[in-house]
Amino acid sequence: MGSLWPKVAPWALLVGSNVFMTFAWYGHLKNRSLTLPLAILTSWLIALPEYMLAVPANRFGHQVYSTAQLKVGQEAITLLVFTAFSYFYLGEPVKWTTLVGFALIVAGVACVFVFK
Repeated sequence: MGSLWPKVAPWALLVGSNVFMTFAWYGHLKNRSLTLPLAILTSWLIALPEYMLAVPANRFGHQVYSTAQLKVGQEAITLLVFTAFSYFYLGEPVKWTTLVGFALIVAGVACVFVFK
């Protein structure tokens, strides 16, 4: 487990980070009765734990992965978290065009990891 943890920990932390950030950025859309200043304040409070996960993820991850790998990996995680969030939390359908667009982005992620 000792040698696997540095490779897995950044991704686990980035998944958690992205869950928080997705709620910070888009969670208020479900309850539009919340005033904009309160939505902003709430989002900032949700974003604090996001930073507490993202910063260590990148610090630990940079020992194993390049900055480009961390960034594109984080973007792929963002797409997965966002898709699940918009479907399950906001109740929005996932269109095939969205999936194709996301697949193209994931192909770009693969290029950064494979052709390093």
